[in-house]
Amino acid sequence: MSGLARKLAVLSAGTAMLATMTAGLLASPAAAASGSTQARASAAHGVPKAAVSVGAPKASPSKSTECPVKVTFSSKIKVKAYGGRTTVAYRWLRGDGSKSGIKKVTLKGKGVKYIAVKESATFKGGDLKSWNSVQVLAPRKVTSAKGYFTVACGEDKGDGGKEEVVKPRPRRHWTATRVWVDERDCKAVATGRISTSGRRWVRYQWVVNGHVVDRDSVYVNGSRRVQYVIEPGRDLRGQVRLEVVGRGGSSDGAYFRIHCEDHSPKVSASVDAPADYSGTCPVTRTFSGTIRVSDADGPVRYRWIRDGVAGSWETVSFYGHGPQSRTVTDSWKASESGTARRAIEIAGGPTSGTASAKVACEAAPAPKAYISKFTASQTEVACSRASLSVSGTIYAEGAMKVKYVLKVNGATVKSGELDFASAGSQDVAYGADSIGTKSGTATLEIVGGGNASASYEAVCKA
Repeated sequence: MSGLARKLAVLSAGTAMLATMTAGLLASPAAAASGSTQARASAAHGVPKAAVSVGAPKASPSKSTECPVKVTFSSKIKVKAYGGRTTVAYRWLRGDGSKSGIKKVTLKGKGVKYIAVKESATFKGGDLKSWNSVQVLAPRKVTSAKGYFTVACGEDKGDGGKEEVVKPRPRRHWTATRVWVDERDCKAVATGRISTSGRRWVRYQWVVNGHVVDRDSVYVNGSRRVQYVIEPGRDLRGQVRLEVVGRGGSSDGAYFRIHCEDHSPKVSASVDAPADYSGTCPVTRTFSGTIRVSDADGPVRYRWIRDGVAGSWETVSFYGHGPQSRTVTDSWKASESGTARRAIEIAGGPTSGTASAKVACEAAPAPKAYISKFTASQTEVACSRASLSVSGTIYAEGAMKVKYVLKVNGATVKSGELDFASAGSQDVAYGADSIGTKSGTATLEIVGGGNASASYEAVCKA
């Protein structure tokens, strides 16, 4: 390999080149197309492929010593078409070994056609002598001659296309680097200083834990500061190094430790179950849930998970800042014995633990009846004639039938049955002529239940 070839290989590999590559093309107007019937007939009879030629690209500017610089390459593709539609496919070839994407232009009609093609590249700095060419892939494969250009923005001004021997840098030229790190919340800012013995472009790269993470070049006039921000989005520790690439290269490193704290508001939920229940049913039991936020101002969406089945989304709002909580409830109406389970799911967040409650339904006890009031009295009519009056009140706790017996001095004077449709009271009364010279006792009995007695006095002298 010649000295020039070796030099170009090194310079091409290290040149800082912007990622944005723009390409344009301008096609000359196509001649009037022949009729589709005629085109199909020609194709059927084996119309020959179009003849293609392409000129060597011209670079503008072809040489530059100022950076950044935008270099535009232009060329023309000449096509001699024989009719119908002719599709021309081409791409750019570059001296660094890269290729552009394939571009296509469709021509109509026959005759000689010209396609103007362009591509641009921007160079930030460095020293480079390279070339571009156009490769036509269809309808015939043809590659143009190379169009050369030179960029000389560093201390090496290029060789103008002539072969020359690259002489070693004198010992008095030197480059030094120094690195320090500023550790912050979830990131580290690496600051480096590149020092040189003179003015020149310096290519450098940042290396984090052995991996190259950034490359660039800067113009250094004695000293220049550069930075790289490490933002892993997670906890990370290791070493960051600043390395100068090329002749006179040097490097320095520093250790760092990044700690990421999660400052996003935390939302949590918990559920408390009611106490287990034993008794008559149906009965309503209520679960209580608490939704907590560490720091939020706005709505939080949640839903109840009832026995493993998700309910509809609901919203609870928080106002202000700092830790807050809200209480939400969910009712369970139990008609029979069983167990209910509840949990709360936060939209986009966690689900609480599950709380459970039990209900044991028992048969309701039979309603009872009792005597709430009972009196007996005797009133003089004409001694020794008198009138006896007895009255009582029976209260029932619910719907039921109550049988009773009313006795005066041990003898049954009245009996019957009271029909209660619901809880309430009914009266029982008895009246009769009596002997006013005698006292006595009246008794009201509930069959299968209690009784009550009341005495009355004589109202006439014997």
